[in-house]
Amino acid sequence: MEKEEIINKVALLLKEIPTSMDIVKDDSKRDARFQYLAAHMVEKAIKKDALIISKNEKGIAILFKTSKDDENFWEELPTQLGLLRNVTGFKNALKILKTQSYIKAQRPQEGEYLYCWFWGILSDARGADTQTGKEMKDEFYRQAEEYKIPLYAETRMRQNALVYQRFGFELFHEWQHPSGDTMYFLRYIPKSLKEGK
Repeated sequence: MEKEEIINKVALLLKEIPTSMDIVKDDSKRDARFQYLAAHMVEKAIKKDALIISKNEKGIAILFKTSKDDENFWEELPTQLGLLRNVTGFKNALKILKTQSYIKAQRPQEGEYLYCWFWGILSDARGADTQTGKEMKDEFYRQAEEYKIPLYAETRMRQNALVYQRFGFELFHEWQHPSGDTMYFLRYIPKSLKEGK
């Protein structure tokens, strides 16, 4: 799949996610702002070898191998300024920083882990009888087993939290998000870690 096509699909999926709906400034340039955010995410995923695409090209995920020490503020600054100008707007930024620091505090403070930054499946490939979700989940778990590190995700969509749990994630924290809805924090501990292998 061409990079441009991936970006277009991510932009489409972002419009369904409460967190991206919150952070993208609501004005006449909203579609372009979603497009900019999607391009930023896909570029970062490619750079960090974190992009996962299902065989049918209808599921896209970004799964980072990371740690608390991974983020370099100065390295990220030009990107952050671009996002500020082209996605969030300055007014939204302080609110986002506050919620982000709470969210990051729920992730491991030591050691490496996998972080599911984004996972979306196009509407015509969703549902219990489709293989897209299962195929992608299997790839997440394969990486968690290979690296022998836990896998973390969060969502503000209850239905998604239930799907994660059906796939074997455990819900370890719930938070009343400032927007008024609930954020669900989930993790998957690979069998090799549980068994201490």
